[in-house]
Amino acid sequence: MARFVLLFMLILCALFVAELLPPVERHVIEPFTSGIAQVCVWLVGLFDAHAFSIGKELHSSANGFAISIERGCNGVEAVIILIAAMLAYPAPWRYKLIGIGLGFLAIQALNLVRIISLFYIGQWNRIWFDWFHLYLWQALIVLDALVAFLIWLRWLPRGTRSVPADAGAVKG
Repeated sequence: MARFVLLFMLILCALFVAELLPPVERHVIEPFTSGIAQVCVWLVGLFDAHAFSIGKELHSSANGFAISIERGCNGVEAVIILIAAMLAYPAPWRYKLIGIGLGFLAIQALNLVRIISLFYIGQWNRIWFDWFHLYLWQALIVLDALVAFLIWLRWLPRGTRSVPADAGAVKG
């Protein structure tokens, strides 16, 4: 367990530092976040023709309301937590990669629901927008990463867990 926690913390720190590097921000995070805004506009456009995006911003032409998808709102941090947990856990790489891919999709799907709901809540009531944005949705996105990790742990077949060679050795 101590090995998992230490490895998890090291991977988590490395990934968070990497996310903050200017080249990663410019070439990965910003285009990804703009892509999220475009997907949101496409989804909203299925029932509301007043939505459009400019970069990472989602706008309503009906009333001028807009939200900007900033760092912490794009789901990347929750994905980083999930990746760190799955990489730190002693399981075969095949299962890690499948778990990371499906977990990424689960987190981003919920994040799309989050952004679209905030887009409409903000048009309705600013106080509720702030509460949902700062408290409810932040917790739910991180909880989504935890649930994805726990489901992944249950999905791992028995006997696939990698055990260090000396784990069964008797010390003494």
